Amino acid sequence: MLKGNAIIGQSGGPTAAINATLAGVIRGAYASEAIDKVYGMLNGIEGALKGTVCLLNDVVKTEEDIEALSHTPAAALGSCRLKLPKLEDDRAPYEQLFKFFKENNIRYFFYIGGNDSMDTVAKLSLYAAETDYEIRFMGVPKTIDNDVAGTDHTPGYGSSAKFIAATMQEIIRDTAVYKVKAVTIVEIMGRDAGWLTAAAGLPGLYTDVKPDLIYLPEVPFDYDKYYEDVQRIFEDHPNVVVAISEGARLADGTYLGASAQSGVTDVFGHAYLSGTGKALELATKAKLGCKVRSVELNLPQRCASHIASGTDIAESLQVGAAAVDAAVNGVTGKMMVFKRISDDPYKVVCDSEDIQKIANKVREVPRDYINDRGNYVTDECLRYIAPLIQGECDIRYQNGLPVHFVIK
Repeated sequence: MLKGNAIIGQSGGPTAAINATLAGVIRGAYASEAIDKVYGMLNGIEGALKGTVCLLNDVVKTEEDIEALSHTPAAALGSCRLKLPKLEDDRAPYEQLFKFFKENNIRYFFYIGGNDSMDTVAKLSLYAAETDYEIRFMGVPKTIDNDVAGTDHTPGYGSSAKFIAATMQEIIRDTAVYKVKAVTIVEIMGRDAGWLTAAAGLPGLYTDVKPDLIYLPEVPFDYDKYYEDVQRIFEDHPNVVVAISEGARLADGTYLGASAQSGVTDVFGHAYLSGTGKALELATKAKLGCKVRSVELNLPQRCASHIASGTDIAESLQVGAAAVDAAVNGVTGKMMVFKRISDDPYKVVCDSEDIQKIANKVREVPRDYINDRGNYVTDECLRYIAPLIQGECDIRYQNGLPVHFVIK
Protein backbone atom coordinates (compact mmCIF):
# COMPACT_ATOMS: atom_id res chain seq x y z
CA MET A 1 0.00 0.00 0.00
CA LEU A 2 1.37 3.37 -1.06
CA LYS A 3 0.89 5.76 1.85
CA GLY A 4 0.94 9.53 1.69
CA ASN A 5 -1.21 12.56 1.02
CA ALA A 6 -3.71 13.26 -1.75
CA ILE A 7 -4.53 16.35 -3.76
CA ILE A 8 -7.72 17.10 -5.69
CA GLY A 9 -8.43 19.68 -8.37
CA GLN A 10 -11.32 20.79 -10.56
CA SER A 11 -10.94 22.17 -14.06
CA GLY A 12 -12.97 23.39 -17.01
CA GLY A 13 -16.59 24.49 -16.98
CA PRO A 14 -18.52 23.84 -13.76
CA THR A 15 -21.58 21.59 -13.51
CA ALA A 16 -24.35 20.98 -11.01
CA ALA A 17 -22.61 17.70 -10.10
CA ILE A 18 -18.87 18.46 -10.12
CA ASN A 19 -18.91 19.14 -6.38
CA ALA A 20 -20.66 15.82 -5.81
CA THR A 21 -17.70 14.16 -7.51
CA LEU A 22 -15.37 16.19 -5.31
CA ALA A 23 -17.39 15.10 -2.27
CA GLY A 24 -17.07 11.49 -3.41
CA VAL A 25 -13.28 11.74 -3.71
CA ILE A 26 -13.07 13.40 -0.29
CA ARG A 27 -15.27 10.75 1.28
CA GLY A 28 -13.20 7.97 -0.28
CA ALA A 29 -9.91 9.60 0.75
CA TYR A 30 -11.03 10.11 4.34
CA ALA A 31 -12.01 6.45 4.58
CA SER A 32 -8.72 5.16 3.13
CA GLU A 33 -5.92 3.95 5.38
CA ALA A 34 -3.44 4.84 2.65
CA ILE A 35 -4.22 8.56 2.62
CA ASP A 36 -3.39 10.96 5.44
CA LYS A 37 -3.95 14.59 4.46
CA VAL A 38 -6.21 15.67 1.62
CA TYR A 39 -5.33 18.91 -0.16
CA GLY A 40 -7.43 20.89 -2.60
CA MET A 41 -5.90 22.81 -5.49
CA LEU A 42 -7.40 26.26 -5.70
CA ASN A 43 -8.20 26.94 -9.36
CA GLY A 44 -7.05 23.62 -10.68
CA ILE A 45 -3.52 22.90 -11.83
CA GLU A 46 -2.78 26.62 -11.55
CA GLY A 47 -3.16 26.24 -7.78
CA ALA A 48 -0.66 23.40 -7.67
CA LEU A 49 1.83 25.42 -9.73
CA LYS A 50 1.45 28.46 -7.48
CA GLY A 51 1.23 26.49 -4.26
CA THR A 52 -2.21 27.92 -3.52
CA VAL A 53 -3.92 24.97 -1.91
CA CYS A 54 -6.12 24.30 1.08
CA LEU A 55 -6.17 21.44 3.55
CA LEU A 56 -9.58 19.93 3.03
CA ASN A 57 -9.43 18.04 6.31
CA ASP A 58 -9.85 21.40 8.03
CA VAL A 59 -12.68 22.54 5.75
CA VAL A 60 -14.89 19.54 4.95
CA LYS A 61 -15.17 18.01 8.40
CA THR A 62 -18.41 16.11 8.67
CA GLU A 63 -20.72 13.94 6.64
CA GLU A 64 -23.17 16.84 6.72
CA ASP A 65 -20.50 18.99 5.04
CA ILE A 66 -20.00 16.34 2.36
CA GLU A 67 -23.75 16.15 1.78
CA ALA A 68 -24.08 19.94 1.48
CA LEU A 69 -21.06 20.08 -0.87
CA SER A 70 -22.62 17.45 -3.13
CA HIS A 71 -25.66 19.71 -3.71
CA THR A 72 -23.68 22.91 -4.33
CA PRO A 73 -23.30 24.13 -7.93
CA ALA A 74 -20.13 25.46 -9.60
CA ALA A 75 -16.62 24.30 -8.65
CA ALA A 76 -16.03 24.72 -4.92
CA LEU A 77 -12.24 24.65 -5.38
CA GLY A 78 -12.33 27.05 -8.30
CA SER A 79 -11.45 26.16 -11.86
CA CYS A 80 -9.00 26.99 -14.65
CA ARG A 81 -8.36 26.37 -18.31
CA LEU A 82 -4.60 26.05 -18.20
CA LYS A 83 -3.02 23.85 -20.85
CA LEU A 84 0.26 22.24 -19.83
CA PRO A 85 2.92 22.36 -22.57
CA LYS A 86 4.12 19.21 -24.27
CA LEU A 87 6.96 17.56 -22.37
CA GLU A 88 9.33 17.98 -25.30
CA ASP A 89 8.60 21.70 -25.44
CA ASP A 90 8.89 22.70 -21.79
CA ARG A 91 9.65 20.50 -18.79
CA ALA A 92 9.78 23.33 -16.26
CA PRO A 93 6.11 23.18 -15.15
CA TYR A 94 6.40 19.44 -14.56
CA GLU A 95 9.56 19.83 -12.52
CA GLN A 96 7.85 22.55 -10.48
CA LEU A 97 4.78 20.41 -9.86
CA PHE A 98 6.73 17.33 -8.83
CA LYS A 99 8.86 19.43 -6.49
CA PHE A 100 5.60 20.51 -4.83
CA PHE A 101 4.34 16.92 -4.71
CA LYS A 102 7.54 15.68 -3.06
CA GLU A 103 7.66 18.51 -0.52
CA ASN A 104 4.12 17.68 0.58
CA ASN A 105 4.36 13.88 0.27
CA ILE A 106 1.55 13.85 -2.27
CA ARG A 107 1.14 10.36 -3.63
CA TYR A 108 -2.37 10.59 -5.06
CA PHE A 109 -3.54 13.14 -7.62
CA PHE A 110 -7.21 13.37 -8.61
CA TYR A 111 -8.33 15.76 -11.35
CA ILE A 112 -12.02 16.31 -12.03
CA GLY A 113 -12.74 17.69 -15.47
CA GLY A 114 -13.61 17.18 -19.11
CA ASN A 115 -11.66 16.40 -22.28
CA ASP A 116 -9.03 19.10 -21.81
CA SER A 117 -8.56 18.27 -18.12
CA MET A 118 -7.84 14.67 -19.05
CA ASP A 119 -5.05 16.06 -21.23
CA THR A 120 -3.44 17.36 -18.02
CA VAL A 121 -3.70 13.96 -16.34
CA ALA A 122 -2.30 12.24 -19.42
CA LYS A 123 0.75 14.53 -19.56
CA LEU A 124 1.46 14.26 -15.83
CA SER A 125 1.20 10.48 -16.05
CA LEU A 126 3.76 10.40 -18.86
CA TYR A 127 6.15 12.56 -16.87
CA ALA A 128 5.67 10.43 -13.75
CA ALA A 129 6.73 7.35 -15.70
CA GLU A 130 10.13 9.00 -16.20
CA THR A 131 10.73 9.71 -12.52
CA ASP A 132 11.53 7.60 -9.49
CA TYR A 133 8.84 9.30 -7.38
CA GLU A 134 5.84 7.02 -6.97
CA ILE A 135 2.58 8.91 -7.41
CA ARG A 136 -0.74 7.85 -8.87
CA PHE A 137 -2.74 10.03 -11.24
CA MET A 138 -6.47 9.57 -11.74
CA GLY A 139 -8.82 11.48 -14.01
CA VAL A 140 -12.42 11.76 -12.88
CA PRO A 141 -14.72 12.91 -15.69
CA LYS A 142 -17.23 15.74 -15.63
CA THR A 143 -18.88 17.77 -18.31
CA ILE A 144 -22.40 18.78 -19.13
CA ASP A 145 -21.57 18.17 -22.80
CA ASN A 146 -21.38 14.37 -22.32
CA ASP A 147 -18.64 14.28 -24.95
CA VAL A 148 -15.83 12.58 -23.02
CA ALA A 149 -14.71 9.38 -24.77
CA GLY A 150 -14.54 5.96 -23.15
CA THR A 151 -17.54 6.26 -20.82
CA ASP A 152 -21.26 5.55 -21.24
CA HIS A 153 -21.99 9.06 -20.00
CA THR A 154 -20.35 11.83 -18.02
CA PRO A 155 -21.20 13.10 -14.52
CA GLY A 156 -22.90 16.47 -14.84
CA TYR A 157 -24.75 15.63 -18.04
CA GLY A 158 -27.81 14.10 -16.39
CA SER A 159 -28.53 17.21 -14.32
CA SER A 160 -28.14 19.55 -17.29
CA ALA A 161 -30.29 17.28 -19.43
CA LYS A 162 -32.98 17.34 -16.73
CA PHE A 163 -32.92 21.15 -16.61
CA ILE A 164 -33.11 21.40 -20.40
CA ALA A 165 -35.96 18.89 -20.70
CA ALA A 166 -37.99 20.57 -17.94
CA THR A 167 -37.34 24.06 -19.34
CA MET A 168 -38.29 23.00 -22.85
CA GLN A 169 -41.53 21.50 -21.57
CA GLU A 170 -42.36 24.80 -19.88
CA ILE A 171 -41.41 26.90 -22.93
CA ILE A 172 -43.54 24.77 -25.23
CA ARG A 173 -46.58 25.12 -22.99
CA ASP A 174 -46.02 28.88 -22.71
CA THR A 175 -45.78 29.43 -26.46
CA ALA A 176 -48.87 27.35 -27.18
CA VAL A 177 -51.30 29.85 -25.60
CA TYR A 178 -51.49 32.08 -28.70
CA LYS A 179 -52.85 31.39 -32.18
CA VAL A 180 -50.56 33.81 -34.00
CA LYS A 181 -47.85 32.23 -36.15
CA ALA A 182 -44.60 32.38 -34.22
CA VAL A 183 -41.24 30.62 -34.01
CA THR A 184 -39.39 30.25 -30.72
CA ILE A 185 -35.73 29.26 -31.04
CA VAL A 186 -33.96 27.83 -28.00
CA GLU A 187 -30.15 27.86 -28.14
CA ILE A 188 -28.54 25.12 -26.06
CA MET A 189 -24.88 24.59 -25.16
CA GLY A 190 -22.73 22.16 -27.15
CA ARG A 191 -19.82 23.13 -29.39
CA ASP A 192 -18.93 19.81 -31.03
CA ALA A 193 -21.48 17.36 -29.65
CA GLY A 194 -25.24 17.72 -29.48
CA TRP A 195 -26.01 15.60 -26.42
CA LEU A 196 -27.46 18.54 -24.48
CA THR A 197 -29.68 19.66 -27.34
CA ALA A 198 -30.84 16.08 -27.82
CA ALA A 199 -32.23 16.19 -24.27
CA ALA A 200 -34.71 18.84 -25.43
CA GLY A 201 -36.71 15.99 -26.96
CA LEU A 202 -37.23 14.15 -23.66
CA PRO A 203 -40.68 15.64 -22.93
CA GLY A 204 -41.94 13.72 -25.97
CA LEU A 205 -41.32 10.42 -24.18
CA TYR A 206 -43.53 11.23 -21.24
CA THR A 207 -45.88 14.16 -22.01
CA ASP A 208 -48.17 15.53 -24.70
CA VAL A 209 -45.63 18.15 -25.82
CA LYS A 210 -42.24 18.17 -27.50
CA PRO A 211 -40.16 20.60 -29.58
CA ASP A 212 -40.93 20.62 -33.28
CA LEU A 213 -37.35 20.65 -34.52
CA ILE A 214 -33.98 19.70 -33.03
CA TYR A 215 -30.67 20.55 -34.72
CA LEU A 216 -27.31 19.17 -33.58
CA PRO A 217 -23.72 19.98 -34.67
CA GLU A 218 -23.28 16.42 -35.96
CA VAL A 219 -25.41 17.18 -39.05
CA PRO A 220 -24.71 20.27 -41.21
CA PHE A 221 -27.47 22.87 -40.94
CA ASP A 222 -29.33 23.73 -44.15
CA TYR A 223 -31.31 26.98 -44.12
CA ASP A 224 -33.54 25.99 -47.06
CA LYS A 225 -34.55 22.70 -45.44
CA TYR A 226 -35.14 24.52 -42.16
CA TYR A 227 -37.50 27.01 -43.80
CA GLU A 228 -39.35 24.11 -45.45
CA ASP A 229 -39.67 22.37 -42.08
CA VAL A 230 -41.09 25.45 -40.37
CA GLN A 231 -43.59 26.10 -43.18
CA ARG A 232 -44.72 22.46 -43.04
CA ILE A 233 -45.25 22.62 -39.27
CA PHE A 234 -47.22 25.88 -39.61
CA GLU A 235 -49.81 23.89 -41.57
CA ASP A 236 -50.44 21.83 -38.44
CA HIS A 237 -50.10 24.41 -35.65
CA PRO A 238 -49.08 28.07 -35.38
CA ASN A 239 -46.37 27.90 -32.72
CA VAL A 240 -43.09 26.30 -33.77
CA VAL A 241 -40.45 25.57 -31.13
CA VAL A 242 -36.90 24.86 -32.28
CA ALA A 243 -33.99 23.53 -30.21
CA ILE A 244 -30.54 24.16 -31.70
CA SER A 245 -26.99 23.60 -30.50
CA GLU A 246 -24.73 26.62 -30.13
CA GLY A 247 -22.24 24.69 -32.29
CA ALA A 248 -24.61 24.25 -35.24
CA ARG A 249 -22.73 24.90 -38.47
CA LEU A 250 -23.21 24.93 -42.20
CA ALA A 251 -21.85 22.35 -44.62
CA ASP A 252 -18.65 24.38 -45.06
CA GLY A 253 -18.04 24.35 -41.30
CA THR A 254 -19.11 27.95 -40.66
CA TYR A 255 -20.94 28.41 -37.36
CA LEU A 256 -24.44 29.86 -37.70
CA GLY A 257 -23.56 32.54 -35.19
CA ALA A 258 -20.23 33.37 -36.84
CA SER A 259 -21.20 37.00 -37.45
CA ALA A 260 -21.81 37.51 -33.72
CA GLN A 261 -18.58 35.85 -32.61
CA SER A 262 -15.30 37.51 -31.76
CA GLY A 263 -13.00 34.93 -33.31
CA VAL A 264 -11.27 34.60 -29.94
CA THR A 265 -10.33 31.10 -28.78
CA ASP A 266 -9.33 29.66 -25.41
CA VAL A 267 -5.94 28.11 -24.65
CA PHE A 268 -7.13 24.78 -26.02
CA GLY A 269 -8.05 26.38 -29.36
CA HIS A 270 -11.82 26.27 -28.84
CA ALA A 271 -13.83 29.17 -30.24
CA TYR A 272 -16.02 31.11 -27.84
CA LEU A 273 -19.50 30.54 -29.25
CA SER A 274 -22.50 32.81 -29.01
CA GLY A 275 -25.26 34.16 -31.16
CA THR A 276 -26.49 30.99 -32.89
CA GLY A 277 -30.08 31.46 -31.70
CA LYS A 278 -30.06 35.17 -32.51
CA ALA A 279 -28.64 34.55 -36.00
CA LEU A 280 -31.36 32.01 -36.73
CA GLU A 281 -33.99 34.36 -35.29
CA LEU A 282 -33.00 37.19 -37.65
CA ALA A 283 -32.80 34.87 -40.64
CA THR A 284 -36.21 33.35 -39.88
CA LYS A 285 -37.84 36.75 -39.46
CA ALA A 286 -36.37 38.00 -42.73
CA LYS A 287 -37.42 34.91 -44.69
CA LEU A 288 -40.83 34.07 -43.20
CA GLY A 289 -41.95 37.43 -41.84
CA CYS A 290 -43.60 35.92 -38.78
CA LYS A 291 -43.08 36.65 -35.09
CA VAL A 292 -39.75 35.13 -33.94
CA ARG A 293 -37.92 35.11 -30.64
CA SER A 294 -34.75 33.38 -29.51
CA VAL A 295 -33.92 32.15 -26.02
CA GLU A 296 -30.39 31.31 -24.89
CA LEU A 297 -30.46 28.96 -21.89
CA ASN A 298 -26.85 29.90 -21.10
CA LEU A 299 -25.32 29.33 -17.63
CA PRO A 300 -28.40 27.86 -15.88
CA GLN A 301 -27.82 24.72 -17.98
CA ARG A 302 -24.77 23.92 -15.91
CA CYS A 303 -25.52 25.49 -12.53
CA ALA A 304 -29.19 24.73 -11.86
CA SER A 305 -28.55 22.44 -8.89
CA HIS A 306 -32.08 22.99 -7.57
CA ILE A 307 -33.31 20.64 -10.31
CA ALA A 308 -30.32 18.28 -10.36
CA SER A 309 -30.83 14.66 -11.30
CA GLY A 310 -30.80 12.35 -8.30
CA THR A 311 -29.16 9.68 -10.45
CA ASP A 312 -26.46 12.11 -11.57
CA ILE A 313 -25.56 13.23 -8.04
CA ALA A 314 -25.51 9.66 -6.71
CA GLU A 315 -23.30 8.49 -9.58
CA SER A 316 -20.97 11.47 -9.17
CA LEU A 317 -20.44 10.58 -5.51
CA GLN A 318 -19.96 6.96 -6.53
CA VAL A 319 -17.37 7.60 -9.24
CA GLY A 320 -15.38 9.95 -6.97
CA ALA A 321 -15.07 7.33 -4.26
CA ALA A 322 -14.31 4.66 -6.86
CA ALA A 323 -11.39 6.76 -8.16
CA VAL A 324 -9.82 6.69 -4.71
CA ASP A 325 -10.35 2.96 -4.36
CA ALA A 326 -8.76 2.31 -7.75
CA ALA A 327 -5.74 4.52 -7.04
CA VAL A 328 -5.12 3.00 -3.62
CA ASN A 329 -5.21 -0.42 -5.29
CA GLY A 330 -2.44 0.55 -7.70
CA VAL A 331 -4.27 2.09 -10.67
CA THR A 332 -2.65 5.15 -12.25
CA GLY A 333 -2.76 6.98 -15.58
CA LYS A 334 -6.44 6.16 -15.95
CA MET A 335 -9.81 7.90 -16.14
CA MET A 336 -12.82 6.58 -14.30
CA VAL A 337 -15.70 5.54 -16.57
CA PHE A 338 -19.25 4.27 -16.35
CA LYS A 339 -20.19 1.04 -18.08
CA ARG A 340 -23.90 0.47 -18.60
CA ILE A 341 -24.84 -3.08 -17.71
CA SER A 342 -28.55 -2.90 -18.39
CA ASP A 343 -31.28 -0.47 -19.43
CA ASP A 344 -34.24 -2.10 -17.68
CA PRO A 345 -33.56 -1.80 -14.88
CA TYR A 346 -30.94 0.87 -15.50
CA LYS A 347 -27.61 -0.13 -13.97
CA VAL A 348 -24.00 1.00 -14.37
CA VAL A 349 -20.67 0.05 -12.81
CA CYS A 350 -17.52 2.11 -12.37
CA ASP A 351 -14.36 1.08 -14.18
CA SER A 352 -11.24 2.80 -15.51
CA GLU A 353 -9.70 3.27 -18.95
CA ASP A 354 -6.26 4.34 -20.19
CA ILE A 355 -6.16 8.14 -20.10
CA GLN A 356 -3.90 8.27 -23.17
CA LYS A 357 -6.72 6.77 -25.28
CA ILE A 358 -9.29 9.26 -23.96
CA ALA A 359 -7.63 12.67 -23.65
CA ASN A 360 -8.48 15.24 -26.35
CA LYS A 361 -11.08 13.03 -28.04
CA VAL A 362 -14.71 14.07 -28.57
CA ARG A 363 -17.61 11.64 -28.28
CA GLU A 364 -20.29 12.84 -30.65
CA VAL A 365 -23.94 11.85 -30.89
CA PRO A 366 -24.02 8.78 -33.20
CA ARG A 367 -25.59 9.45 -36.57
CA ASP A 368 -28.18 6.72 -36.00
CA TYR A 369 -29.40 8.69 -32.98
CA ILE A 370 -30.49 11.45 -35.41
CA ASN A 371 -33.29 11.13 -37.96
CA ASP A 372 -32.57 10.98 -41.69
CA ARG A 373 -33.47 14.61 -42.35
CA GLY A 374 -31.21 15.76 -39.50
CA ASN A 375 -33.90 17.80 -37.74
CA TYR A 376 -34.72 15.57 -34.75
CA VAL A 377 -33.36 12.78 -32.56
CA THR A 378 -34.58 9.20 -32.47
CA ASP A 379 -36.47 7.48 -29.67
CA GLU A 380 -33.41 5.28 -29.18
CA CYS A 381 -31.39 8.40 -28.38
CA LEU A 382 -34.00 9.61 -25.90
CA ARG A 383 -34.21 6.19 -24.23
CA TYR A 384 -30.43 6.31 -23.74
CA ILE A 385 -30.69 9.71 -22.03
CA ALA A 386 -33.87 9.09 -20.03
CA PRO A 387 -32.40 7.12 -17.07
CA LEU A 388 -29.80 9.82 -16.47
CA ILE A 389 -32.37 12.46 -15.45
CA GLN A 390 -34.31 10.28 -13.04
CA GLY A 391 -34.70 11.06 -9.34
CA GLU A 392 -34.88 14.22 -7.28
CA CYS A 393 -32.41 15.44 -4.67
CA ASP A 394 -33.22 16.13 -1.05
CA ILE A 395 -31.93 19.70 -1.01
CA ARG A 396 -31.75 21.65 2.24
CA TYR A 397 -33.28 25.14 2.12
CA GLN A 398 -32.85 28.13 4.39
CA ASN A 399 -34.87 31.34 4.09
CA GLY A 400 -36.41 29.96 0.95
CA LEU A 401 -33.06 29.42 -0.81
CA PRO A 402 -30.88 26.31 -1.26
CA VAL A 403 -27.98 26.00 1.19
CA HIS A 404 -24.55 25.92 -0.49
CA PHE A 405 -21.23 24.76 0.94
CA VAL A 406 -18.43 27.25 0.29
CA ILE A 407 -14.70 26.53 0.41
CA LYS A 408 -12.74 29.73 1.07
